[in-house]
Amino acid sequence: MKNLFIASTSTLYGGEYLAYILPELQVHFKNCNTILFIPFARPGGITEKDYSEKVSSVFSKINIKVKGLHEFEDKKLAIQSAKGIFVGGGNTFLLVSQLYKFDVMTILSEAVKDGVPYLGTSAGSNITGLTMQTTNDMPIVYPPSFQTLGLIPFNLNPHYLDTDLQSNHMGETRETRIKEFHKFNSIPVLGLREGSWLEVKGEKITLKGSLQARLFRQNKNTEELNPECDLSELK
Repeated sequence: MKNLFIASTSTLYGGEYLAYILPELQVHFKNCNTILFIPFARPGGITEKDYSEKVSSVFSKINIKVKGLHEFEDKKLAIQSAKGIFVGGGNTFLLVSQLYKFDVMTILSEAVKDGVPYLGTSAGSNITGLTMQTTNDMPIVYPPSFQTLGLIPFNLNPHYLDTDLQSNHMGETRETRIKEFHKFNSIPVLGLREGSWLEVKGEKITLKGSLQARLFRQNKNTEELNPECDLSELK
């Protein structure tokens, strides 16, 4: 049975890394002494080693050890053997490129479908959808495909930001960019605001946190969805 924690962000304004969800993560990974961390998104160009150490320092607070995937020569076996998996945020293009480079996209998807507890934040959440096409990130590298894990039947836009009607900024809003996506694609997109996450248990998908999420569908009006909303039928 799938068991996913899909968070919009790792850090809230004024807070520490993963602090706002750490109690939930202790429950999510309750049967794990060690989790496998996939540091490939490398936010700000941080090294995979430094990124893994940052994650390890947080998970040590709940008595869970962390091993970075970059440490393993046989990355496929590492994923297949993992008791829990965390894919961190950063650049989604880089993350997806690396997952394809090491030929682990399919194996990662299969492991999570088989019930390995999964945590994704930001880019690590983006890849749980059908494609990475609704990321906010710059295309700093060129992945061989936009197709991702397909663990939920729609796409995500983490860090969803509402239009600021008081702003003089003339660039495209987040809503405009998602509507551009729907000129050419029919996949629903959920705008996940910072502080929100999705809980996936089997085929049930529930919006968690205290904020609404914004739903975009091709040729339909946008909707605001309330916390605890069941998204299982969204396709």
